[in-house]
Amino acid sequence: MMAQTKHLTIVLAVATAFAISACGGPKITKKSPPKKKPTATQTRQVPSAGNVTSTSTASTADANNVVMRAMSLVGTPYSYGGNTPEGGFDCSGLVNYVYKDMLNLKLPRTSRDLAAYQGPSIAADRLNTGDLVFFGTAGNVSHVGIYVGDGRFVHAPSTGGTVRMDRLDGPYWVSHYTGSKRILGR
Repeated sequence: MMAQTKHLTIVLAVATAFAISACGGPKITKKSPPKKKPTATQTRQVPSAGNVTSTSTASTADANNVVMRAMSLVGTPYSYGGNTPEGGFDCSGLVNYVYKDMLNLKLPRTSRDLAAYQGPSIAADRLNTGDLVFFGTAGNVSHVGIYVGDGRFVHAPSTGGTVRMDRLDGPYWVSHYTGSKRILGR
């Protein structure tokens, strides 16, 4: 019975997140899916560029956990330098929090350092859930988000705003897109 309740909760969370995909959507309750911490036998290896489309069950589950946690934070206030749900998030603080919270994975703190982090660069048409998407001008990265699938990403956009989901094909994001990285080895 508990497994059915847990499954229903996750299904409802996903449905709610997709229903509020517009920027001005209502806040969602900050319930997180069960945490899945890596075991001692799991490793975080970066695949070779020729192997980026293969997936393993463990990394697919990791990516789903990352995406669910990121979507659960939609509506959290933006805060420059912020890195907690209570204090708010800036873009890289959100990425760091989600990956640390769900996978106990410590990543570089700034969007620029995240863009330089290990892992293959990914063409926009080959994105998988959990990949990081980067934005900026003149080749300089100044913003990062987490790809959630269906051409959408979750990010903490700017002062006065909240964590939200946007489409990669939005005019601003298309003109400022600088690339993507695969963090999870799959």
